[in-house]
Amino acid sequence: MPSYAAPRVPGDLIRRGRVLRPADAAGIYAHPRPEFRRLEEGGALRRLASGLYAVVPDDLVGTHWLPDLESVALGVAISGGRSNAAALMGISAARVHSAIPRTINVATVAVTHHRRNLELTDRDAEIFFVRRDLDRLDLQRQHTELADGWVTTIEQTVLDLISRPDLGGAPDAAEEAVSALLIRSDLDLLRRLADQQHRRSTVERALKARP
Repeated sequence: MPSYAAPRVPGDLIRRGRVLRPADAAGIYAHPRPEFRRLEEGGALRRLASGLYAVVPDDLVGTHWLPDLESVALGVAISGGRSNAAALMGISAARVHSAIPRTINVATVAVTHHRRNLELTDRDAEIFFVRRDLDRLDLQRQHTELADGWVTTIEQTVLDLISRPDLGGAPDAAEEAVSALLIRSDLDLLRRLADQQHRRSTVERALKARP
């Protein structure tokens, strides 16, 4: 009797991203939605939200693989060919910079065009999309298990968190992150960014409040 072979996502499709929509499979499958359901049932795709799927690593097919929220947020934000139109910011950037060790059930992503916030169906979490001019932000490249993209630098993250601590509904986590990141910040760069983004008074108040 032939052994069962788990379904695999075609390489041509994976090259379009590791967070996929059925629309991404046009030209690969004649009927993408039924094929995505087959791949999901076989463990090769994980449904993140309606119409959004993550490619499960080959060695983790059939397991309870759960990609981290920051990776999901970046992957979702750049899906559909928007690779240079998004960056992890705020709480999510602080997590990437190891300033918040515990899990947070919100993610924040800077995007160039308006997008509705997204509730994930594979976990109790929400992605907040914030319209920003990415050319004015201080960014660095970031590799995650689902996407390669951008994240705000430590100094930009501090500036964003002290300017909008309630963004994402986790002000306590934002305060914790600012305390941790200020110690590691280049204060001259932080002040230059604050001047460029018209937030110098906000930064100076935060620096004066440091213990």
